[in-house]
Amino acid sequence: MANFKGNYSKKNATMSTVMFRADSSSIMGTGHIMRDLVLAEQYSDAKIVFATQELAGNINHKIKEAGYNLEILKSNDFQELDHLVKKLKINVMVIDHYEIDYEFEKRLKLENQKLKILSFDGSYKKHYCDILLNHNIYAEAKRYKDLVPKECELRCGSEYTLLRDEFYKEKEREREKKYDILVVIGGADTLNLNIKILALLPNTLKVVVVTTTANKYLSELQDYVSETKIILHINSSKIAKLMNESKFAIITPSVTANEAYFMELDFIAIKTAKNQEEMYQFLKSKGYLVLEKFEKEKFEVALKKSNIK
Repeated sequence: MANFKGNYSKKNATMSTVMFRADSSSIMGTGHIMRDLVLAEQYSDAKIVFATQELAGNINHKIKEAGYNLEILKSNDFQELDHLVKKLKINVMVIDHYEIDYEFEKRLKLENQKLKILSFDGSYKKHYCDILLNHNIYAEAKRYKDLVPKECELRCGSEYTLLRDEFYKEKEREREKKYDILVVIGGADTLNLNIKILALLPNTLKVVVVTTTANKYLSELQDYVSETKIILHINSSKIAKLMNESKFAIITPSVTANEAYFMELDFIAIKTAKNQEEMYQFLKSKGYLVLEKFEKEKFEVALKKSNIK
């Protein structure tokens, strides 16, 4: 496993104005914005602008807290974004959005011929971009043949995994294992699985749960844990520390899997969305405990296999 940060070249990190196009909400989750904030740090000499909608359960406050400029979009309409690109004289556009496809990207390039586009991808889809970034541990550059322009630079795999500095620091530290199980089912927990999972864990275990204010089931979760010894962290900035203090984790096959993999933390990964299919298949092929969806009986079997007592 690679133990170094993504290799982003200086020539790409010094463009004058870089725009990140991504959204967050209680439905789509928070992962796009969180990883974009990590990537934004690579453009230390540039002016950073985030263009995002103000959807229910968003974490746009994280963008402001990081000190970046925020432009609120009323829609995902091409004309609105194109107008903003021209108005702000954007040099580099980072697209991290499932609803922006090949045709959208191509049109944006044609309308702004000097614009460089870096597109995130995790499902081997077709893109019209200058740089294709698939930072997941399963990513293979060869699978993008005929999916991107010939001159497109491919950045794929663990060499480019986006991890916050806290993970590199924690990897070097030895900490007491305070928790038997860490539960991280996405910042939004769109399927409301936290309580179902917690209800099946032995009450003899020391359990810590991480979620965010984007979770529309947050009050329900808070009520549940208030009657237990379970520790709940909301909007935690210390995920790496919690991973380092845990013996085992229950996660989704998402960005969190990249983090757990890096921290060498054993886990059960439960698929909760279609865009997690590639990670799910990769983990399954490597012998990790994975569930295609949450089912009580299958979860209990996986839990027994984990040998957590």
